[in-house]
Parts: sequence; structure tokens; C-alpha cells
Amino acid sequence: MELNEVLQARRSVRKFTEEAVSREDIDALMHAAMSGPSACNLCPWRFYVVTNKEKIAELRGASRFTKIKAPLAIVVCGDTKRTLPFGLGDFWVQDCSAATENILLRAVDLGLGAVWCGIHPQKGAVENVRNTLGLPEKHIPLNIIWLGHPAETPEPRDQYDEKNVFFAE
Repeated sequence: MELNEVLQARRSVRKFTEEAVSREDIDALMHAAMSGPSACNLCPWRFYVVTNKEKIAELRGASRFTKIKAPLAIVVCGDTKRTLPFGLGDFWVQDCSAATENILLRAVDLGLGAVWCGIHPQKGAVENVRNTLGLPEKHIPLNIIWLGHPAETPEPRDQYDEKNVFFAE
């Protein structure tokens, strides 16, 4: 698929078949994630790949926005031990968001469906995910990406709106 096709086809998919995502596809998703940019190349991301059905069921209850039934969850976390000093530590959010978008785009390219469900900064959801996966205190879950073979295929669309573009010439 050409990049522009992938960009247009990337839509939130919330219904999946029960077919497992292959280890090769998971590896491709992780390669894409870690190809993203990060502030000072600190790479503060940590990825928890969850295929265990009991853990997935627990993650569905992490927040009111995470009740997705999918065969795979990738929890994207920021490692606060790998952040910028001098009060600039929150750049991990941008770094992990770039990694997340790369996962979403690569999923489309692989014929998979995905949806990004935010966790941070919801304190209760952060604690729920942390407890479910036994995360170290330094790993802050930014989101859960639910992935699988799509049971629905939303139409590609271009959401460009020129009213949101401003030029400083």
C-alpha cells in the first residue's frame, strides 16, 4: 500500500474476529513503533504485548473507554527513567504517541485493524493497567492499542479541513 493510502485507510476499528495476530505481524508492529522519533533519541517507550485472554479481559475493564474485544493488546508505556532532565520529562508522551501512530499505520499496512484507547492521564485507569500487568512504578501506561483482524472495515476518508490551517508568511 502507498503511504497516502495507508493514511486515508487508518481508521479506528472496534470489532475484531477471534483470529490471533501472528508473531511475525507483532514483530513488524514493534519494528514500526521503534522507528518513531524521540526527544534526544532517549527512546523512553516500553511495550507490553498482551495475548493472554485473562489479562486482556482485565485490561478491558481498565476504563470506560477500553471495553474492546480484540485478540491482542499493546500497552504503550513511557519509562520515566529514560526522559529528559530539567523539568522536560513529559516529552515521553510525544515520543510514545509517535510510536503509537506508527503501530496504527503499520497495522493498516498489514491488513489489521486497531484502535488507540488513552489511559494516561486518567489516574484510575493508569493504576488499573499497572496492577493488571504488574508494571514497575517508572512505566506509565499512555494507552492500550487493541489490534486484530477486522470484523468491520470503515471507509477510508480524508479529514482535511482548510479552516484549521493557518499560514504565517
